[in-house]
Amino acid sequence: MKFGMKLFGALLMAVLLLTSFRAEAALGADWNSHMITVTGSGVPPAGIRGGQARILARRAAVADAYRQLAEIVEGVQVDAETTVEMAMLKSDSVRLSVSAVIRGAQIVDENITRDGVYEVTVQLPMFGATNSLASAVFERPEYVEPFPQPEPIPVRPSSPSVSIDITVRGGYTGVVIDCRGFHVQPVMSPVIKNSHGTKIYGHKNIDPDYVIEYGMADYADSMNQASRAGSNPLVIRAERMDDFDSTPIISVADANKILSENELSGFLEKTAVVFLY
Repeated sequence: MKFGMKLFGALLMAVLLLTSFRAEAALGADWNSHMITVTGSGVPPAGIRGGQARILARRAAVADAYRQLAEIVEGVQVDAETTVEMAMLKSDSVRLSVSAVIRGAQIVDENITRDGVYEVTVQLPMFGATNSLASAVFERPEYVEPFPQPEPIPVRPSSPSVSIDITVRGGYTGVVIDCRGFHVQPVMSPVIKNSHGTKIYGHKNIDPDYVIEYGMADYADSMNQASRAGSNPLVIRAERMDDFDSTPIISVADANKILSENELSGFLEKTAVVFLY
């Protein structure tokens, strides 16, 4: 009996994991290209033939695509605690802006399958100066906060000869935070913290127009997709994830290295940041 219950539990867990994977895969949001893509399908009403059938099938496909797009957009995480849907519920202006952005999404492909189903593919950029999701949901802070200064790292009295190497070398084109091995929740407005809880990177540190147009980070599954960080990125390993798995936590020494290097190269201001996951 116990074996049967264990087997049932294992099968249930496998089904839940598979369902979760399928739901994420079907979401339509590409966090590397920052593009939301959906394909709607439609068929004509029974008994309708010829050109009118094609028109009605296309109309149904377009309606299906925009319906799917609206559902996906509502579920996108703006930050660790806020989805687009939550932002829309809090603000009528955000709700109206998001609705307008969805209506302005571009049809990028159309075709008819062998079965006679009309398909329409629609895309909406997450970032961009105009008609992007970011332009609809991001609030502009009153002023841009400076990045924090590197924190002092105390040396143990029993080991006076021990020192932390944060030598500034310059020439880094960006930063890659290696979060592989952790569950990572992509968000539009990510934060990086050191192990003391200090935020060393967030949207309040960046020009808001730049954030809206270019976003704050790419999410990649390999260094081959980390081109946003440039040809010579500083690679830092995350110690863990925080804030519902959206915020990488790095050591104080690594955070100091990033801040010190940024004073020379300014890659954080350019949002040359990639999360490997």
